[in-house]
Amino acid sequence: MQLDWKDWFMHVWEENRRLTDKVADAFRNAGAIDQTPVPGMRSFRQLLLEIWGMERVYARGLATEAWKFEFPPSSYQTCTVDELLAFGRSVREDTRTLWPSVTEAALTKPRPTPFQGHPEGRAIEWLTYALENEIHHRAQGYVYLRLLDVEPPAFNLRDDN
Repeated sequence: MQLDWKDWFMHVWEENRRLTDKVADAFRNAGAIDQTPVPGMRSFRQLLLEIWGMERVYARGLATEAWKFEFPPSSYQTCTVDELLAFGRSVREDTRTLWPSVTEAALTKPRPTPFQGHPEGRAIEWLTYALENEIHHRAQGYVYLRLLDVEPPAFNLRDDN
């Protein structure tokens, strides 16, 4: 049996997003999504907007070949936490809708980057970077939560519960 790498990647991405969502919920429950417990670092809200912004660019670009970087609307910098998290869910739902139209060729052909200052490459490399970036920012969230004396979710539980 041959492994379908595209399906495998989406499965791993989904597992990681569920965990990121749990961390975001911990921030919501602590009322701390906009706090920066370490001076000079960004809030978890800002980290989430970066994660979702990258996902939107890559998913839309791969599915439509229309590559345009755009930041999430500025209203998400100050909206309620529930509105913010709803935006994140909508980005993920868009990705789920677009993903079936992403071809293996779209993932593997060399192309210029949609992000200024990033190297040319294959989209699968960019998606891997985006996933690693999400993991990195989620880890920052774990540190923030601990600094706020909030127990973060178990990092090994990636299911829907």
